[in-house]
Amino acid sequence: MALSSVCNEVPSFAFNPSFINPAKNQSFLELRTPTKFSFPYSIKQRKPMKISKTTKFMNPRTDVADPVFYRDTIKKIESEKQDGNLIGIKQMLNLCGFGYWVQGFRCFPWLALNFHMANSLNMNPSTLQLVQIFGTLPMVAKPLYGILSDAIFIGGSHRLPYISIGVMLQVLSWGSMAFMPTEALPILMTFVLLSNLGGSITEVAKDALVAEYGQKNKINGLQSYAFMALAAGGVLGNCLGGYFLLKTHQPKAMFLIFASLLSLQLAFSLTTKEKSLGLPHPSNHHESILLGIKKQFSNLILAIRDEGIFVSLSWVVGSIAIVPILSGSLFCYQTQILNLDPFIIGMSKVIGQLLLLAVTVLYDRFLKAVSMRKLIGFVQILYASSLLLDLVLVKQINLKFGIPNEIFVACLSGMAEIIAQFKILPFQVLFARFAPKGCEGSLMSFLASALCLSSICSGFLGVGMASILGITSVDYSNLHVGILIQFMAALVPLFWIGNLPNLESLDEKEKKMGLSKRRRKYRRVGRVVYNMVVVYRRERESEAQR
Repeated sequence: MALSSVCNEVPSFAFNPSFINPAKNQSFLELRTPTKFSFPYSIKQRKPMKISKTTKFMNPRTDVADPVFYRDTIKKIESEKQDGNLIGIKQMLNLCGFGYWVQGFRCFPWLALNFHMANSLNMNPSTLQLVQIFGTLPMVAKPLYGILSDAIFIGGSHRLPYISIGVMLQVLSWGSMAFMPTEALPILMTFVLLSNLGGSITEVAKDALVAEYGQKNKINGLQSYAFMALAAGGVLGNCLGGYFLLKTHQPKAMFLIFASLLSLQLAFSLTTKEKSLGLPHPSNHHESILLGIKKQFSNLILAIRDEGIFVSLSWVVGSIAIVPILSGSLFCYQTQILNLDPFIIGMSKVIGQLLLLAVTVLYDRFLKAVSMRKLIGFVQILYASSLLLDLVLVKQINLKFGIPNEIFVACLSGMAEIIAQFKILPFQVLFARFAPKGCEGSLMSFLASALCLSSICSGFLGVGMASILGITSVDYSNLHVGILIQFMAALVPLFWIGNLPNLESLDEKEKKMGLSKRRRKYRRVGRVVYNMVVVYRRERESEAQR
């Protein structure tokens, strides 16, 4: 227990009648501070005080801090803090694990939607791909959601309320598609845009939550954990989606099932308190919203201007945007020309997600220490090579080796898509690690928005290339030419891969910005009050000499 007021030279005491005339109550040796007194006799002439049975001793002083009590109090506070941290980590793992699992499970209704557009609405490949591209437009505005999440607190929280808002929008969109007619293309596009708007808001808030919580608690594996949950949801969603479509042929029932899962996620996010996670609260209640947004936007610009972040972002965006995507043409070719059922298409996604999960675990255990340039270069070469697997399917080379189309599509068709997803993981870890404090949501959302914009550019390039090559729902004769163009375009980013920074150089830069170990040893770290004496704590001389 520290005193209410402490001075460096003469301590101030609480009022006590015994301190009015200390010479009558205490001996000279018991005085704690030097005070002037006049004694009628010298110290040698004083007679020792006789102690009788009736003599009443003074009560022990209670205004002085007890070191033992202080130590026990500190231990109690630290144990309570550890218990609170364990509870917060458990809630964080459950919240993010289920949230990313539901995000990966979005392939369940999207598989049904793709088959609904291809079979029920009879869309050609280019129109199907354009619907997919325009549906992702709300994800381009992710930096705006990130800035709002960083700057504006709702009810004292700035992550979980945005997750709840995004999940609610998804419930409305998929629930409406389950009960309302979706044959008209404008109505369908409205629901798709609303769904992706809610999904993008939720993803931004979850990514910022993971980055902020990981930085605060020095946990570097949360991104890998989120990626594992995402892959696990994709595995189950594609497996159940293909089986459900094969048995029932009712896409709207799948929309309703996914809306029910989103309702469960909404209840989970509403019942979890952000205070239990130990996240920061609004520091300035009087600051205007416009000023907070302007400040957060300027912080985002400063973070993007960092050399390591800007170069990494430019490379990953350019490596995606330069490759034309033919996803719509390949999907229609597999379902209309090869007559593959939905279960085979779903199983190809399942095997791809299982591979993604395995590679994510491998990266988390062993590949983090590998140089980023070497890792990304190898992954990019592997991605370009996997694009040629579609060429093998289109030219039916697999049949010459006795491999049926069903087995080839189920095992190898989705390899390029999975490798492209894994390529993003090292960049997410890099951005989450070096994001400035208070700018986690803005920076992670900007990364997601840039990746989405690059995917849109890639999709438009694919649609333009398909129209130039004359690829339609009845003519796939030039599809192999488009695949070869994809392969050559995927090799182009390797020419400027030397611009990517290594994590080792960024670590050295981070160390230079902080205090050195020698300076940390000699700095004054605080003062402790024991028995009304102010003592400054310093490191021992023996530790300084090591």
